[in-house]
Amino acid sequence: MRVTEIETYSAKRSGQKAGTANVLIVDGDSGSVRLILEILARKGICANLTNDKKTAIEFLDKNDCDLVFTSADINRPDDGFELLRAIKRNSPELPVIMLWSPATEWKQPRSTQGSPRKNISSELSVPALSPSAALRVNSVEGVSVAKLVETVVRAMSAGCSEFLIKPASREQIQMLLDTFVPSHSVWTAASAQQASHCLYQIVGRSPKLVQTIALAERIAPTSAPVLISGESGTGKELISLLIHQKSKRALGPYIKVNCAALSDSLLESELFGHEKGAFTGAYAQRKGRFEMANGGTILLDEITETPLRFQAKLLRVLEEQEFERVGGNENVRVNVRVISTTNKDLPEEVRHDRLRRDLYYRLSGVRLEISPLRERPEDLPELVWHFVNLYASQANRRITSLDPVMIDIFTKYDWPGNVRQLRNVVLTSLILGIGPVLSLADVSWLFDELQPLPLAGLTPFRSGKAGPAGPDGMDEGRLTMDADRLSCLVPLLPQGQACPRKSGDPSYRGLGGIPLEQVERRAILDTLRQTAGNQARAAKVLGISDRTLRDKIRRYRQSAPGLTAEHAENAERKTPSQTTDFTDSTDLLFSSVNPCKSVSKKNSAISAVSAAK
Repeated sequence: MRVTEIETYSAKRSGQKAGTANVLIVDGDSGSVRLILEILARKGICANLTNDKKTAIEFLDKNDCDLVFTSADINRPDDGFELLRAIKRNSPELPVIMLWSPATEWKQPRSTQGSPRKNISSELSVPALSPSAALRVNSVEGVSVAKLVETVVRAMSAGCSEFLIKPASREQIQMLLDTFVPSHSVWTAASAQQASHCLYQIVGRSPKLVQTIALAERIAPTSAPVLISGESGTGKELISLLIHQKSKRALGPYIKVNCAALSDSLLESELFGHEKGAFTGAYAQRKGRFEMANGGTILLDEITETPLRFQAKLLRVLEEQEFERVGGNENVRVNVRVISTTNKDLPEEVRHDRLRRDLYYRLSGVRLEISPLRERPEDLPELVWHFVNLYASQANRRITSLDPVMIDIFTKYDWPGNVRQLRNVVLTSLILGIGPVLSLADVSWLFDELQPLPLAGLTPFRSGKAGPAGPDGMDEGRLTMDADRLSCLVPLLPQGQACPRKSGDPSYRGLGGIPLEQVERRAILDTLRQTAGNQARAAKVLGISDRTLRDKIRRYRQSAPGLTAEHAENAERKTPSQTTDFTDSTDLLFSSVNPCKSVSKKNSAISAVSAAK
């Protein structure tokens, strides 16, 4: 019987709130369909079933899908291949798994009585047929090898990701699902779906994120303008969409405008529209974004990038909910809720006359601030698994665990690009790495990039207080040390000379009074410890040449008190992880590795001892 409508089977696992994968099954074989549905239900994956090619194509045109199972012959020969070609025309990256039944295909002619029937698995060379995808077949008797090979090659050439012979085993299907549709559980703080399409999914469990979402849900039912501030990549657009979906305007339009991407001449026409003949090229009347958002919400992304002249007109729209099109005289009334986002310090922008003060007060009727990722370390593992679920299929990798060293590096890193940067790091690791464990071991340049710099805390912090300008022209009153970041500098101090972390402590003295040579020496030794004694990598982190670093290490070795051959032997026996006390720096200096030299560390140590003597 042909099923001309899609049957949907949804089963969510406990704790899984959104982001459920969507799988389409196009097959009329009840045995195969029953097995696939059972496995999908156990994994909490939504299944959509049909045995009609046309219905399947229509479903894919209207819905998002993560994986397709299709039979080679749905209702007639070559139906599966026609569906495969149609899918690859519209969605070339969508993985398709083809199921082939020998009962409906060519049979091998019966041999003479007494001759053994051939087993296809012993004659079919799987890697030669599919070097990019692991072809999994069962032992099938009585099937023409030549015809099967022809069918497999034809399917792979058309873009098929995997080819299975019925009846497929449970282990085969589970492994394919883990590869193409990973469904690792992640903690979702907020989400919304429309049919099979996920509108938004905010992943994380940190208290700061939960508090921000709770405030957004409280202000959503109102019509007050909202100003969302936060660093680039923190998810301001997701919070904006959440407010719209939770508001009474959820059924209305949601229009986004990137103010930074529009020039001054186009911004007014884009937002307010124009009349026919208003300027060269205006051949017809055009509605602006405000008019298109009538009855809904408009998002003004990067509102601080707009010119002051436009800000005056925007203020009128916010106050009176009416405007004139460019080149027109009639007032156009709208009912629009305005949500604005920015990644800048708005009081600072107002102080420097880059944002009108009255517009700032009007926009910030309700203000939300999203914390950067470095202040939400609890969200890192959840976000990494979320991106694994999204992108593992592109790399054709089955990820079963995360490298603890990688998570430790992520926790210590500053993440200036926030969640957007983390997404790109995970995607790069998935594509360039190998094996079931996600790590940075196979991407050395990414490992180096994510290493925290020893002097990362020496950045100016603006306290907001004006003061006299120093000799270099900088405002001394507004350039202070970020006391909370001084903790990373404590290992740079000599032994027994600790530095309080709080500037309010009466005994607080920072780095004052410490010779610069000692600070430099300690920074070099700590960097060598972080890089496991690799001099080339340490020089790159410190921003100096390899030769400069070698010269400094040579001076440290020559000036080390009590330098004997015993130190060299001890350093040779110790590993970097065993060397924890670097106050006496002799062992570390001997354990540092310079990959540019072919001599052994022991020979280097003996040479250094001879030079010291």
